[in-house]
Amino acid sequence: MVDVQQLVKQAAELAAAPLCSPLDHEIVGLLRAAHHLEQVAIVLQTRLAHEADIRKLPQTQGARSLSGWLRHILLLDPHQARELATQATPVIEQAVLDGHLNMRQAAVITTTVQAIPDDLAAIPGAVNVPKVVQDAETIMLTHAGQFPAYQLRRIGERILAHAAPHLADQTDEAALIRQEARNHRRRGLTLSLPVQGLVRVSGLLGAEEAATINAALHPLCKPVHDDTRTPAQRRADALISVCALALRTTELPDDGGEPPQLAITVAYHPLTCALGTATTDTGERVSAATARRLACDARILPTILGSAGQILDMGRRSRTAGTAVRRALHLRDRGCAFPGCDRPPRWTDAHHIKHWIDGGSTSLDNMVLLCRHHHRLIHHPTADWTIRLSPDSFPEFVPPYTIDPTQQPRRNLYHLRI
Repeated sequence: MVDVQQLVKQAAELAAAPLCSPLDHEIVGLLRAAHHLEQVAIVLQTRLAHEADIRKLPQTQGARSLSGWLRHILLLDPHQARELATQATPVIEQAVLDGHLNMRQAAVITTTVQAIPDDLAAIPGAVNVPKVVQDAETIMLTHAGQFPAYQLRRIGERILAHAAPHLADQTDEAALIRQEARNHRRRGLTLSLPVQGLVRVSGLLGAEEAATINAALHPLCKPVHDDTRTPAQRRADALISVCALALRTTELPDDGGEPPQLAITVAYHPLTCALGTATTDTGERVSAATARRLACDARILPTILGSAGQILDMGRRSRTAGTAVRRALHLRDRGCAFPGCDRPPRWTDAHHIKHWIDGGSTSLDNMVLLCRHHHRLIHHPTADWTIRLSPDSFPEFVPPYTIDPTQQPRRNLYHLRI
């Protein structure tokens, strides 16, 4: 134990020491050596974790599992803890110590080998199951020199095609059925608690469920006119648009006796006739600008609160864009009216040209269809786009001076052509 602590101290001193402007090839060599050092340390952690499991330390200290115990004492993420709890074979561990693979690859190889079905002996021709397992491990170790863990995992999915070709076709169907059943049990979706207004969405889906989601998101993921969003941002916006479309339908089940809806509480200052910061029904705060955007295409239920937050009076709920107005907007705008956008009507919100909260009417002459991306753009405090109806009653957009010094009005010509 003293030797390990001394090594940790020396490694910490080395990491804190100045690099002294090493040459390019020295940087590469040092980087590889530091990576190897990290992997060697992880092997030691894995062996210590296995020893703790043998001694039943997790159960003694009240943990339900080894990975849960590791998460607690080392403050690890769940995925890291699970990998650390995976016990590799001596051959795989030695390959890591020799620098031939890293622990992510080792975890993939271990999982692949362990997933080889135990009933191979029942298949004609499978006379030596241990040899098949050993051959699979050897093949995976060989490929580890060429592929990172995520690509190695794909090879492992068809390992019997390499280790035992005469068994592969017979076992594939059964393996896929087992895998689908296992993945269905492991499916899940998690929304974390907000951190500085951001919520991490994470989860696991089977191939079928993922294909369904991809099919729904893909039409909404292509860039729009002057799009600066990253692919990840476009996928996030597409997911929100799909959910917004579902909320506008009547096919979702009721939630607490009401149709599913987003509820926000907005402070209103009567002296200035201005909206204040809003709060969602989950307790998260959003800006007044966001509240204005949500008010464009939502059901409004005005409520007067006392100084302590008690309800003093509750008005009647009204839908800002009723069926008749929405249908008229579909016929006139044919989709997002922002110049160059090709989003169809079903992926749009009904935006008030003069904000509803400012006294704007819910009528065809004061509304325009905007997709979620352009709806956010128009409501951005620095956007400075102006929307108006032309003499022929079609919406036109006047760009800010920074985009067009002449500020010539623009129309969406895409929808006029189709």
